Amino acid sequence: MPYLYRAPGPQKHPVPKDARATHSSGQSFEQLRQECVQKGILFEDADFPADSSSLFYSERPQIPFVWKRPGEIVENPEFILGGATRTDICQGELGDCWLLAAIASLTLNEKALVRVVPQDQSFGPGYAGIFHFQFWQHSEWLDVVIDDRLPTFRDRLIFLHSADHREFWSALLEKAYAKLSGSYEALKGGSAIEAMEDFTGGVAETFATKEAPENFYEILEKALKRGSLVGCSIDIRNATESEARTPFGLIKGHAYSVTGIDQVNFQGRNVELIRVRNPWGQVEWNGSWSDRMAFRDFKTHFDKVEICNLTPDALEEDAVHKWEVTVHQGSWVRGSTAGGCRNFLDTFWTNPQIKLSLIEKDEGQEDCTFLVALMQKDRRKLKRFGADMLTIGYAIYQSPRKDEHLNKDFFRYHASQARSKTFINLREVSDRFQLPPGEYILIPSTFEPHQEADFCLRIFTEKKIITQDMDGDVNIDLPEPPKPTPAGQGTEEHLQFRALFEQVASEDMEVTAEKLEYVLNAVLQKKKDVKFKKLSLISCKNIISLMDTSGSGKLGFAEFKMFWDKLQKWTNLFLQFDADKSGTMSSYELRTALKATGFQLSGRLLQLIVLRYTDENLQLGFDDFLNCLVRLENASRVFHALSTKNKEFIHLNINEFIKLTMNI
Repeated sequence: MPYLYRAPGPQKHPVPKDARATHSSGQSFEQLRQECVQKGILFEDADFPADSSSLFYSERPQIPFVWKRPGEIVENPEFILGGATRTDICQGELGDCWLLAAIASLTLNEKALVRVVPQDQSFGPGYAGIFHFQFWQHSEWLDVVIDDRLPTFRDRLIFLHSADHREFWSALLEKAYAKLSGSYEALKGGSAIEAMEDFTGGVAETFATKEAPENFYEILEKALKRGSLVGCSIDIRNATESEARTPFGLIKGHAYSVTGIDQVNFQGRNVELIRVRNPWGQVEWNGSWSDRMAFRDFKTHFDKVEICNLTPDALEEDAVHKWEVTVHQGSWVRGSTAGGCRNFLDTFWTNPQIKLSLIEKDEGQEDCTFLVALMQKDRRKLKRFGADMLTIGYAIYQSPRKDEHLNKDFFRYHASQARSKTFINLREVSDRFQLPPGEYILIPSTFEPHQEADFCLRIFTEKKIITQDMDGDVNIDLPEPPKPTPAGQGTEEHLQFRALFEQVASEDMEVTAEKLEYVLNAVLQKKKDVKFKKLSLISCKNIISLMDTSGSGKLGFAEFKMFWDKLQKWTNLFLQFDADKSGTMSSYELRTALKATGFQLSGRLLQLIVLRYTDENLQLGFDDFLNCLVRLENASRVFHALSTKNKEFIHLNINEFIKLTMNI
């Protein structure tokens, strides 16, 4: 099912304490817990049942899983035993080392840990078999409730577990994250930075160790001091290298967490050391310094470092800034807003466009600093339906100072001012930019056109900026329908048209909907340059409703002539935008064609029209185009008539009103 644009315009960045309850009952964790305590029962989560549907979606368990509560596994279970530490994270039989590396990093930041793992729960007084955890998702915090039934085999946890078998916070956290993602299987494979962002709502930065700046050690040191979560990994060149062990005891394609950095004096000189943790809890670095590693060895053996900053402050600087955050939620929808990258000029311009007004320079600088983070939403949850991470990125153009969606010709003749470093199949792409004050258009896109996904776009700036969604609601000002004027009485054209009218008119010299249906189908089906199926009687009644100024429910000669002129204009427009002369129009050209007739619609309304009127190949014939225009004009005129007569009558904007009246 296509993704629909949901929330146009910038949104307020949420305050972390405002976590939204997500249980299908609508009840909060405390309400559910109290209900279970009063009934004397243990909570069972119907949203994430203790069965195979919560485990796997593409395979069957290799061993017989038994779901058990901690009290059925050990005596006197503890939620947290002696504090939550990195040693509480031991990987099980699930390929989610990326998640475990992020959890290990989370334990180093007490404030972030307490946010994700609320302390108002235990196996002591008030225990009801229910626990909750909080995660950041697409610019809001969610409170995820679970029961404490965990998959086991022979009374041992199958997946993530603590080194102390009486401690269960880490196993329950993994279950809550699996619920958020749709299943345990959905957690297979990933990047530590993904979970790090979900634990903090922070901003990701990635460094290639071989290309890292000279002060890379200081960058990592500052990151850890600021509470940033840091992970690292070794790249693989092909699938056979995945989880291959190097001679130095490191695992390729495996997610590690960086848990410390320090300097020691050795034989009269300072040696930079770094501590790296393997979530497996086994297979360790066997080079110099054993559990700790010399920083030069780290840069030699590891390829990538991912840092999740709790704020966008550059790690190269000492100053801590206050950042303004603007959030846009949007969608790439096949046929209307999924235009692909600039390589695909014919459709690139149809992507969502966000206008940035950079007003104030940075302190003591000539430019404005900002960071753009583009995230594709819910791809992990959609894995069970065959969805993978899409290749995404963005480009930034100087704005021509027009408050409208830029067309194809603009991008044909203008180069971008900045862009993401690369288009890549990660959940989020983020980069830092410095541009002079001015107005810019930011275009988020997938690399290939026609690929669908929802996205969250975050823009961080040191100074306040103004952003505008160029696909948001736009009022449509249509003139009142013109009064019919008599055509030239003596021209040959007039006489021929009068003869046609008299052939189809009834005795009162007016055309009914039935006669209009007959004549339009007869005429339009003879046209060889447009694809035309058939106009229905309902469509012809809509046409009469649009053109009838007398209220008779029929068309007189002048009204019929005026519609015929309008039909000729619409036919010429259709042919103009039928680029390949196939007799059909591409949905991507529909926006421009509608604009040429006076309609500039919101992105959401355009998506709904595409879904309603185009075929499976995103094409529409002339009959669909005509139906669309007639219904748009009717809806617009009704809206303006009602709003003019009674301004309090209309509480919707015009795009919402059109959506209702067009039944889309």
